[in-house]
Amino acid sequence: MSTRTTETVVHFSLPFRLPDLDEIQPAGDYKIEQDEELIEGLSRLAYQRVATFIHLPAISADTRTRQVLKIDPNVLEKLLGAAAFQREGGAI
Repeated sequence: MSTRTTETVVHFSLPFRLPDLDEIQPAGDYKIEQDEELIEGLSRLAYQRVATFIHLPAISADTRTRQVLKIDPNVLEKLLGAAAFQREGGAI
């Protein structure tokens, strides 16, 4: 099966907490990787996401220690949405 990896950068304007970590992550830019597999047998190219990863700490952090954690893409979207909602003055 053919796979591809897409890299993007997301911005958190506020500190956030990941479900499996005790530490609060600071606001900043974070690298996200998504692995996708080719769906075979279709008349056009289509890919299905099979894994999403977040790189910690933030890109701007001055440290040699880095880690890559698998994250549920729905959790990532909720975290980004919550940060945007708080930034706009909403209450959670």
